[in-house]
Formats: sequence, C-alpha cells, structure tokens
Amino acid sequence: MVVHGPEAFDAGDVERLIGLLAPQRVLVAGVMGRTAAEESGLPATCTDERPSAVFDTLNGRTYLVNRGKTPESGRIFGEIIAGRLESKRGLVHVECSNRTVYCWDRTDDALAGEIAERTGFVLVRETSARARPEGVREVRGCLPGEAVFVNGIVIGTATEETVVLTSEGGTLRAVSGLDPKPHGFEKLLRAGLPDLDTAWCKSGPVRRVPPGRGERTFRGGRVAVIDHCGHTLYREIGEGVCGVLAIGDDTTAVCGHICSHAGIPVFGVVDGDADAIVKPGYAPGSVVVEVTCGRDDDVGREVAATRGLTPPCWEAWVEETLRTLAGRVRIVVDRREGNDAMRRV
Repeated sequence: MVVHGPEAFDAGDVERLIGLLAPQRVLVAGVMGRTAAEESGLPATCTDERPSAVFDTLNGRTYLVNRGKTPESGRIFGEIIAGRLESKRGLVHVECSNRTVYCWDRTDDALAGEIAERTGFVLVRETSARARPEGVREVRGCLPGEAVFVNGIVIGTATEETVVLTSEGGTLRAVSGLDPKPHGFEKLLRAGLPDLDTAWCKSGPVRRVPPGRGERTFRGGRVAVIDHCGHTLYREIGEGVCGVLAIGDDTTAVCGHICSHAGIPVFGVVDGDADAIVKPGYAPGSVVVEVTCGRDDDVGREVAATRGLTPPCWEAWVEETLRTLAGRVRIVVDRREGNDAMRRV
C-alpha cells in the first residue's frame, strides 16, 4: 500500500484499509503525509520520493491510496501518477473521497477487484493521458481562490479549475487560471528554472487538521535553516537539531506545523503575505517575527549568515537574535517559557 498525503491518515482511511486489506507494507509519500503517518502511530515507512517513483521501484501487488480534496481532484491525481509510471504497467488507485477503485491503464484487474470487494468501493476502469505539450504544465483540479504551488513555493492563487504554466525564454509564466504572486515566482526562479515535466505542482492547503505535539529532545545543538522550501524540512531535522530558522510566511507555517509534532521550536521570519496553506501550530520555545522594514528574505538570510548556528542553548540564541533585530521586527507569535499558550501580538 502506497499512501499519498495526510488526508487518508487524518480521515481514518488508512487505519480502516489496513484492517480490511492487511497489506504487507505501508509506504508513505509526501512531507505532510509523513507527519500525519507519524502522528497516527500506524506502522508505515516514509519516503521523500514522489508516488510514481515509488511505484517504479516496487514489484508485485501494489496500489495507491489517496483522499483528494474533491473526488475530481482525487481522480486527476491518480491519472497523473498512472501517466508518469515508467513501467507503463498501469495503476490500482483506491480513492477514498468517493469510495472508488480506479483501474488505470493495463493494471492488475484481479487485485483491483479484490480491493473493491473487500472495501465495498465501486470499481471503475480508466485510461490515463500521457502526452503533454513540451514546456507546458497544467495544474488541474484547482478550486478558485486556493494557493497554487510549484516545488513547495506558492506562485499565486487559482482563478479557474485548471492553471496553465509555461516555461519559455528562460523563465516561467502563467498562461491562464492564475492570479500570480510575483514574489513567489521570484523565490521559485532563484533556484533556477524548474523542469515543468517533473516539478511538484499542487493546489490547496497542505494539511487541514491541527498538528500534534511532541516531546522536545535537544535544548542546544544545531539550528537548521529552511529558506522558502518547507517541503525539504525532513532532510534537515536530524539528530542534534535544537531549532529551525524558517524564512518566509508559508515556510514558517509548514515548519511550525511539522516541528510541533517533532517537539522542535522554530524561529520564523515573515513579512505578512501568508497564504493559509496549513493549520498553525508551534512547539514551545518558538518565536515568529514580522519584518517591519524590508523583506523576510533579506532579514532571514542576514540572521542565517551572522548568527552562529550551533548554539549551546536555543533560548539564549533566540534572545540574542531578537536583540540584533530590535527596531526592525515585531513579535507575532511567542511560545517562550512563561507563555501558557501561543500568544499572537
């Protein structure tokens, strides 16, 4: 069983399906999927790989479990995964949002039928569309008004059900369906022009439920720096991390959510252009500051460059960092010792 995203865990689908299907192994794809899986306490192995890459490494009876934000977006997601499989063997897709087992392309009909029988889901056969114009990417299944991401960075707000992006002339632009966020495009392109064929594109919130709370492990050690790429967080919060310096509104929100579960405090630098992509939550010891003059990019990188990132004490590091930023920021979240709850100023 390969599970995508947090929704199937948060809604209880994975627990029910494990009871009904008794899979030999449960693999989890996606950053927030990993967080939800760990919070659920269910036996699962987490991977940073995208679902299509996971399936291309597996043999035998394998199937995808997903819960789309709508039945149509769930169906579209399955079609995208099926169309990317290098093996071209097809995909069994268990879509929990509308209780459907999709048989994409030339897949294992016997497995799909068995899953449908055990779950009571409807069995549907579909064919994926594999051909796409070169240099063009469609982000389908959007709800107008929700955030649109490319490689973990919000590039704007959907205005239609399908957002069309193109890369030409060494840059990326929106063709239709998007109210662009220029600063988002700037952040994305800073790392180079993304390959639209392989880029991670999605729309909507990354998780709808509040985060869990974990026990704090390290009071001093290493400060991990996450600069506008919250989806890379799990690669950075290994042994010895006592806190995270998060740069950017959405990055701070994602880091705060994940690190709340891990018991790791966050020092977030924001400038007030958050897109409400995840339920907020911060571990004790966290502080978020809003830049009152300038941009979060510049102030955050200044902190990363000038403040030592191996402090013996996280709390002392936070206090000294706040002193260096005095007059340039205001505290908007304060979870330092002495505050019984998350305080917003």
